[in-house]
Amino acid sequence: LDLSVSLCDGVKGVIKKEEAALPLPDRKEKDIAIISRVGKPVCFKVLAIRQDACGRPVALLSRRAAQMECRKNFLLDLVPGDIIPARVTHTEPFGAFVDIGCGIVSLLSIDCISVSRIAHPRDRFSGGDYIKVAVRSCDHKTGRIYVTHKELLGSWQQNAEKFEPGQTVTGVVRSIEDYGIFVELTPNLAGLAEYKDGAVVGQKAAVFIKSIIPERMKIKLVLIDSYGEPAKPDPPAYL
Repeated sequence: LDLSVSLCDGVKGVIKKEEAALPLPDRKEKDIAIISRVGKPVCFKVLAIRQDACGRPVALLSRRAAQMECRKNFLLDLVPGDIIPARVTHTEPFGAFVDIGCGIVSLLSIDCISVSRIAHPRDRFSGGDYIKVAVRSCDHKTGRIYVTHKELLGSWQQNAEKFEPGQTVTGVVRSIEDYGIFVELTPNLAGLAEYKDGAVVGQKAAVFIKSIIPERMKIKLVLIDSYGEPAKPDPPAYL
């Protein structure tokens, strides 16, 4: 199972199965993980240039070698607290998988995405999004790096300072309970409004801020209206 890569000027590149990825010590790369990269950009190092039967150049490529270099020169130097760029590859109910360098993936668990509760990581991210993450911990024995995101969005107090009682603002309906509706004002700040028929999770909402209670880290809201279809999330705003 090899990967065929289109290079410039019509030159063909080939990544052999054993050069397709750098497996973690505790697992082997599965064929589906290689197949899933079809049609996507890929990083690599050129190992050699050969000619095919017709005399045309063919580049022998290694994604694994590029990942090894990335791990040696970048990932192994990371320490908890470091902030690094990442790209969302895909989301699952339990979290978002993010590329932290040369296709090396880390799991951003759903509880580390934001303080405001979300039903699914797709409420916050889409595949292909470029975001920032902070390193939580590094296990250099297994090669795993654990990351978090919510700490980059500001504290409750920092977000609450953007609002004042008496304001009418827009938010997103995040959760509907028997005792009320949680409306997200920012990814790390949500308030509770009394229950109102017709609201749907993911809708935009117009809310009136009744009160902000810093000592209890609570915001009381009045839901004026909710409207529209659930929309693609806005890009995260970092403090």
